[in-house]
Amino acid sequence: MSKSFDSAGLTFRQDYFDDLAAWAALVSLLDDTFGIDIGPLQQLGGPDPTSMPFGWFAADGTLAANLSAFAMPLVINGRQINAAAFQSGAVRPPWRGRGLYRDVTRKALEWCESQQFEAIVLYTDKPSLYQPYGFRSLPMQRYSGAAPKLHPATEPARPLDPRNGTELAPLQQALKTRAPVSDVLAVSGNAAMFLINTQLDPDVRLSWLDAEQAVVAWKPGEAGRFSLLDVVAAEIPPLAVILGGLGVTPEHVDVFFSPDKLEWRGEALSFDNGAAFMIRSTADLAPASPAMLSPMADF
Repeated sequence: MSKSFDSAGLTFRQDYFDDLAAWAALVSLLDDTFGIDIGPLQQLGGPDPTSMPFGWFAADGTLAANLSAFAMPLVINGRQINAAAFQSGAVRPPWRGRGLYRDVTRKALEWCESQQFEAIVLYTDKPSLYQPYGFRSLPMQRYSGAAPKLHPATEPARPLDPRNGTELAPLQQALKTRAPVSDVLAVSGNAAMFLINTQLDPDVRLSWLDAEQAVVAWKPGEAGRFSLLDVVAAEIPPLAVILGGLGVTPEHVDVFFSPDKLEWRGEALSFDNGAAFMIRSTADLAPASPAMLSPMADF
């Protein structure tokens, strides 16, 4: 951990999201490295206000290396956890092998400790990179099963488009007052991740159930399947009510979070999208039953 690093020709900056040029440099770094465009986040309310980026910049403004931390409050086994998350970790090829990523990781960990977070979580396709820092992988499991009998809706759901200014404001408000979608494992905050994920996956649909005051994030499936990704509401409605409101009649449902609030049971199945979910904590925090974070909270 104490190995030296080479920052020749670079300048370290943190907390730079109020600088539009530096933000654009991060957008470029992530697009070039992962093919992910987070630029639309500026039109969706901006980055999470708790974000703390750590980056090494070249003289021409290019972001050579970055890692960002932000508050990611979680519920695990019914307990509120004051957690942080790491995201946007990348190093451009010309600056790799110089220890820059090790340096920003150390700085991010020190910042999280100064903020007294109970835990830090992240997604990565390189878990061995984070194991030396005390991170451990937790298995992610979705639930799959027959669809319940639909509960007829008094009013059909209407689609939501976050890019529509008149629809963005109530969606942001719903995200601020949401209940965790599960008591086993779920986020209890962080609107920015939900909003940017609506833009990163073109197949995601958002629907508003007026009677339940609920936002449903879902995907239509093939051959009678339906995927439920997240539910944003002060009180989570049963799955039968959700399907009835959407007016869909699937034979099979896949739920990408623990369904303990849905009044429905399915079979827990291992979920592997190529990225490990990792946690670093002083206590041995882990869901007591099979679970996964909603894909809408993916960071």
